[in-house]
Amino acid sequence: MAAKNFDMIVIGAGPGGYVSAIRGAQLGLNVAVIERENLGGICLNWGCIPTKALLRSSEVFHLMHRAKEFGLSAEGIGYDLDAVVKRSRGVSKQMEGGVKHLLKKNKVTVIMGEATVPAKGKVSVKTDKGTEELTAMNIVLATGARARNLPGLEADGDRVWSYRHALVPPHQPKKLLVIGSGAIGIEFASFYNTLGADTTVVEVMDRVLPVEDADISAFAKKQFVKQGMKILEKSVVKQLDRSKDKVTAHIETGGKIVKEDFDTVISAVGIVGNVEGLGLEALGVKIDRTHVVTDEFCRTGIDGLYAIGDIAGAPWLAHKASHEGVMVADLIAGKHAHPVKPESIAGCTYCHPQVASVGYTEAKAKELGYTVKIGKFPFIGNGKAVALGEPEGMIKTVFDAKTGELLGAHMVGAEVTELIQGYVIGRQLETTEEDLMNTVFPHPTLSEMMHESVLDAYDRVIHM
Repeated sequence: MAAKNFDMIVIGAGPGGYVSAIRGAQLGLNVAVIERENLGGICLNWGCIPTKALLRSSEVFHLMHRAKEFGLSAEGIGYDLDAVVKRSRGVSKQMEGGVKHLLKKNKVTVIMGEATVPAKGKVSVKTDKGTEELTAMNIVLATGARARNLPGLEADGDRVWSYRHALVPPHQPKKLLVIGSGAIGIEFASFYNTLGADTTVVEVMDRVLPVEDADISAFAKKQFVKQGMKILEKSVVKQLDRSKDKVTAHIETGGKIVKEDFDTVISAVGIVGNVEGLGLEALGVKIDRTHVVTDEFCRTGIDGLYAIGDIAGAPWLAHKASHEGVMVADLIAGKHAHPVKPESIAGCTYCHPQVASVGYTEAKAKELGYTVKIGKFPFIGNGKAVALGEPEGMIKTVFDAKTGELLGAHMVGAEVTELIQGYVIGRQLETTEEDLMNTVFPHPTLSEMMHESVLDAYDRVIHM
């Protein structure tokens, strides 16, 4: 069979791959995208989108219990887990259909199958009809990542779950153990805890949400504990003894091993890149701890071969993958491209309360040698937050004392995942404290706290 020739072939149709393919097509390239499972990838089908749908249900459920506070009455409050999950799956299905439509509209060739790269400029795809041979001057690896399985803690889909099982649960957890308190672990802990599960979170590091600023982690932990979660930091799950209706966890905490029974365990101990079975080693692609090594423009060192998104390493975020995909398409089409700077990418965690951040933490800024000015402002000092019934939260800003550069911003509280974008734009535009102080923020809004946090860093705070 004669090989089909393209200008650009993208392997993987997640938020990196499908966006890269669309951008390539917009620039006049003949593009093919290969996907072995679902258009939209993990993010859209088994990650970002369906988890947000679940978390929205738990948020509404939580608010229903607070009806009296708002002068409302709600009786016989309950939930149907199957219906909650069904809604979540429906949202994903709708979004997957949207991606299919966008690829078709942009005349991207979609091939469903398993791809390998047998040689430079060549892609072989196993489909249900046989094997297709494709060629292209440019190949973009966007194969993503999957949940890390630690020996003895492997998910089985029955009592021990990965994020996938947690999205389509075979039962409602009554007593839940979550291993790992990064974004995935803490979001599921938040969801199931709100629905009434007795929830314990085990974190190997010295604090929950360990990539966040220490002040934010401490504030979030206080809220989680208030909601009834048990948080074990500097602790390790050494083994899981599985039986028909329970799992006995051996947890090393405070220098001793504690045994405790749970009916469900969610393992959220990180991810590994999908680098196997592509033929990358034979091509001479450098792989470091399951991630393809690239330069700032996502080039692998092999002519015409790029890697974007989770397969290319941290931060493991969909929006980072999408921007890398656009950058690579621009490069291939001969356009001027800007590298994606990891420290300018916001991280958002949709637990209750929400957590969002961009740039350096206070500790990291100091470690890098900056003399810093720190500003903080609490939600309790903001009229909109109090009116919303969401007075628990804080905003923290980190500035370079010498230049006034905004080095980092860190938030915990209601809707901070939407607020963080203001600081992201600020960093992108190389905003100083003076620009932010002279910006008029609308009232009454949560965003006013962003202004007050900046003012606080320079001893000019008004409402505190």
